[in-house]
Amino acid sequence: MNKPSLAVKPGAVALMALMAATRFHHFGSSFALPDASLVVFFFAGLWLGGRYLFAALLLEAGLIDYLAITKLGVSDFCVSAAYGFLIGSYGAMWLAGKWCRKFSSLSAASALQQFVALTVATSSAFLISNGSFYLLSGRAPDASWAQYLDGVATYYPPYLSATLMYGVVIFGLVSVVKALFTAKASREAV
Repeated sequence: MNKPSLAVKPGAVALMALMAATRFHHFGSSFALPDASLVVFFFAGLWLGGRYLFAALLLEAGLIDYLAITKLGVSDFCVSAAYGFLIGSYGAMWLAGKWCRKFSSLSAASALQQFVALTVATSSAFLISNGSFYLLSGRAPDASWAQYLDGVATYYPPYLSATLMYGVVIFGLVSVVKALFTAKASREAV
């Protein structure tokens, strides 16, 4: 029986650093990159797994939000009764990453399948987080579904595009590094 390992993995540290560097500004600004938390959970599920890492990433996200609000003056507008639903959003990303483990080859078909899974997971995460915020936050008590759909039209494109941008860049970098290591190993084997 395999016991869960609590060893520090460089990939986990890199993903945690990416979240720490980007989480303070959800959509980014002229001085900050957009939040990479969604793609961090996706890649953690894809490459690392483990419920301890999922819990550690959730704790990190909460701690960053707490520090941003209490120490850095970031607005607490998004913290509401719906905040707990972020666990479901991040869980959707994590599970999509775990599901993508079966596409391990470095092929165009595998990359396309992972891209589609990332897109579907990000859309699901948006529906969970945005829908719960709309229904439970009390921030728009008199808003109609038409106003909600206007909000979706405003917030969904940057939510999706930032996550896909990170996903494509990270997939590309990792694929290049894997290809270089594979080429080096085959040259050394000769």
